[in-house]
This record gives sequence, C-alpha cells and structure tokens, in this order.
Amino acid sequence: MTKGSVRFENVTKDYGAVVALKPLNLDIAPGTLVTLLGPSGCGKTTTLRLVAGLEPPSSGRILIGGADVTHLSATYRRVSMVFQSYALFPHMTVVQNVAYGLTVKRMNKTEARQRAEEGLVLVGLEGFADRLPSELSGGQQQRVAVARAIVLEPEVLLLDEPLSNLDAKLRRHVREEIRQIQQRLNLTAIYVTHDQEEAMAVSDRIIVMKNAEIAQEGSPEDLYDNPNSAFIADFIGDANLLPVDVTRVGETTEVRLGTLNLSVTAGFGRIGAAQLVLRPHQIAISREHAEGRISAEVAYAAYLGNQIQYTLTTEFGEIFAIAPPTTHPIGKGEAVHLSFEPAAARLVEV
Repeated sequence: MTKGSVRFENVTKDYGAVVALKPLNLDIAPGTLVTLLGPSGCGKTTTLRLVAGLEPPSSGRILIGGADVTHLSATYRRVSMVFQSYALFPHMTVVQNVAYGLTVKRMNKTEARQRAEEGLVLVGLEGFADRLPSELSGGQQQRVAVARAIVLEPEVLLLDEPLSNLDAKLRRHVREEIRQIQQRLNLTAIYVTHDQEEAMAVSDRIIVMKNAEIAQEGSPEDLYDNPNSAFIADFIGDANLLPVDVTRVGETTEVRLGTLNLSVTAGFGRIGAAQLVLRPHQIAISREHAEGRISAEVAYAAYLGNQIQYTLTTEFGEIFAIAPPTTHPIGKGEAVHLSFEPAAARLVEV
C-alpha cells in the first residue's frame, strides 16, 4: 500500500449494547476524495473518528499508508481534520490560526509563519494573514480551517460536514474550492456529509451508509444510474418508486404497472414484485393520450426559471417530474399522460 491509502479490516465499534459500526472492510486509494454519505446515525462520523484516532475500534485493524495505526493515538497519526464549526481561535490572527498546529509541533515561529502564508495562498487568502476571524465571511473562515489542516502535510485530510454552516450559494462555491485544492495537492481526503448533492459534486467515490454498514459504494454516476435498492435510489437524487410486477425476464424485462404492460431494458433476476425507479427528468409529460402511457393529473406546478416542477397524481400515487419551460405550460388540474424511455428505468427489490 502507498502513502495516503486507508484500509479498514473488519473494523467494528460499539458502545456497550449500541452498535455504532458493523464489521467494515474498506480501501481508499491515495489521492482520491471519498465521501461517506448517509442519514444521521448511520455510522459515517464514527468511521471518520476511527481514522482520526479520536475513537478506538472495538475490533479489527486500521491501516494508513500501509502502517497499522489501530492503537496509535491521534497525536501520532498524520491526519488533519476540518470541522463544521471551523474551530478558529478568535483572539488569533488568520496566519496565527493557520500556523497553530506547526507551533505545537515546535517548529520555529519564522518557518511556521512562512508555511502558514504559503497555505493561505493555496486557499486563495493571500493578503488576509493579519485579519481576525471575525473580519472574515463564513466561507473565508472555512478556507482558513482548510489551510490550517493542509499545512501540516497530512497523509489523509478528514472533513466532517465542513459546509453545513454556510448558505446554499456559498456552500457550492466553497465545495468547488475544496475539491480543486484536494486535486491540486493530490491529497487523500475523506469527506463526511448527509447532503447527497454535495457528495456527488466533490467525490471520486461515494460510500453510502445505512444502519452502521455500507449500503452501496461507487462513483456518483454509478450510484445515480444503477442503485441497488430503493433506499439508494431515493437517497441519491430524487426518484419515483412505482410498484410493479415483473412478468418476464430476458434481454428485456416485462413489467405490469397497474393495467399497463411495459418493457424496460433494465435487468432483473426474478419474476415477481419489484419497484420501478424513474428519475424526474426521465418522465415525458404530454396532453396527448397514447397506448402505454400513464394517465395523470397535475396537482402542482412550480416555475423555477430553467425548469418547471410538477407533482402529478396517478393511480399508483404521486409522481414528481421535471420539464423544461414552455410557452404553453400545463396548469394545475389538467389531465396529462406520462411516458419514459425503456432504457431510462431501473428495477429494485421491494
């Protein structure tokens, strides 16, 4: 294993009768940004704290850069963490905050300041060295926290919900900057969030966790296009889950949706009950009736500039769809008919 890699070998964590992490096997390649994604209580922050050395595992081994660090304290691990709260010292200047970890390691003040100023350049904050944190915006403060972490030259950079205190527009801007810094420095990074859009925007690989274990892992594209369960389909992006009966499997899969018989190209291993996954943008809405289309009524329509969002009532329940703006928008209460490309649908277990 090379510098910056992370490996979990059958790692568990429990607090008495409470299981925080079931046996976890995990490999993170050096130079990649991997996101741990999932709802609250799924085990993602526990996993991050185990890498950092802030918690000891109940069993198993943890290796960083090929070295066994299972029983090594946080002080002696070459990892740095960026917290959601920034954790900046309000009485210190920006450059003093960035240099703090270096001075704790007994680097002389002149060299520590030079390294800290170089770190500020990396995060685009040159010229801010002598300001106090209170004189910075939230996004700038978060970049100071990133600079403080990377000047320590860690093997692994850990980011725990780093953008949760920022507004939506600033969050998008700062996440792009974090990704660019990670790629420019070729850092191994583990990023924890519950925000699926954030995870998809920054990650080489996403590990979705549920109930203290991995539910699915893969690239953002793979998780979005090929969910292995209804949970993943619903958690990674918006999804409509429609109850179907699989009536034939083969090169194409035949399904029955209510009284409609439909063909989809998604593979499925057996005949019987399943759920059809349709993304909102994959659904075509028409005023014209045609065979094989789903009858619906517009319950809600919202114009958002670059798209119109529709909530549609059908005999199978509500369907959420997105359509481009049009000069003749469909209004609330109108009868419509829905269709989709056979290659667009996916099938998952009930």
